[in-house]
Amino acid sequence: MQKKYLFTPGPTPVPMEVLLEMCHPTIHHRTPEFEKNMEQVRQGLKWLFQTEEEVLIFASSGTGAMESAVQNLFSAGDKAIYVNGGKFGERWGQIGRAFGLEMVEIKVPWGEAVKVDEIQTALKEHPDAKGLLMQACETSTGVAHPVREIGEILKDTSVLSVVDAITGIGVMDLPFDASHIDVMIGGSQKGLMLPPGLSFVAVSQKGWEAHSRSTLPRYYFDWTKTQKAQNKNSSAFTPATTLIQGLAKVLEGMQEEGREKIFKRHAVLAEATQKAIQAMGLSLFASAPAPGITAVHAPEGISSNKIISSLKTDFSITIANGQEEYKNRIFRIAHMGYFTPSDMLQVYSALEITLKKLGHPLEIGRGVAAGAEIFAQKWPVS
Repeated sequence: MQKKYLFTPGPTPVPMEVLLEMCHPTIHHRTPEFEKNMEQVRQGLKWLFQTEEEVLIFASSGTGAMESAVQNLFSAGDKAIYVNGGKFGERWGQIGRAFGLEMVEIKVPWGEAVKVDEIQTALKEHPDAKGLLMQACETSTGVAHPVREIGEILKDTSVLSVVDAITGIGVMDLPFDASHIDVMIGGSQKGLMLPPGLSFVAVSQKGWEAHSRSTLPRYYFDWTKTQKAQNKNSSAFTPATTLIQGLAKVLEGMQEEGREKIFKRHAVLAEATQKAIQAMGLSLFASAPAPGITAVHAPEGISSNKIISSLKTDFSITIANGQEEYKNRIFRIAHMGYFTPSDMLQVYSALEITLKKLGHPLEIGRGVAAGAEIFAQKWPVS
């Protein structure tokens, strides 16, 4: 018999009440029933993003929303700066070049956060840059970048601040309006506790002004078309109706819990995980760890693939490998969305047993005890 446990940084577990909501019969999207769901979701997303602006909804992966940002903000030949500190920062450069932009890279070592002065230097060296594209949290490394500080730098300039917050929305405090972000992107499969398939884009007034000047071709991802439809509680194209039903249920639950408690909950889960990992004699990969994911150096002489494989075979627990040059060198454990201390203590325990079997010298129970101590002090959050 197997009971499976998912600790990957997307997709993340879906609550049972949300799964049951999505088991209801499929509805047609041009009906009052769907319009009611859409109205609830629109208002809930504004609450979650902490914005007065419309949050656009697409049936796509987060990468689709990233692509839409380039299509809707820029024109061929425009210059944009991007932060490349991992797999998804690298993706900004790839998307921009695919649409004919001149992409200026700020190369950041994997595991490090971009420094504010690096941003300032790039802006001085490229005064004609139209945008700065970055991640709030780099999923491939578990790093949180200083988004709010960078927003302050850009707020009185013509440079657009474009942030992939797919691993940050519903996990860390990213108030869209107050952070002076011009475009913020989210996805359904992480802190929002849904299957993959929805992406979200919040756009500031400065972003809409840039959109009106952009000449890049677009059709499905046309923001004007999408906003016009959403203002009528509808969609420009056939939406992912079942996911919208699930999202309404998720947002209802999140609003009942409250944003402050959500952010505190994730901070405590992250702290406990970091303490547990360090008590096992392992080191964190990220210099500025994000609250939704912990990236860990595999012990000397043990590949992360062996750890991941053993956890899955022996305990039916799935965690994530590193990517690119860090594949088999690091592993990543998620604690965003539908996770509790009980879940985390389970993965700490299984990881200790796995490491012991693979030859890593540790005293069984030290990691669990370190994590449990944090929960004893700080759980439940209030």
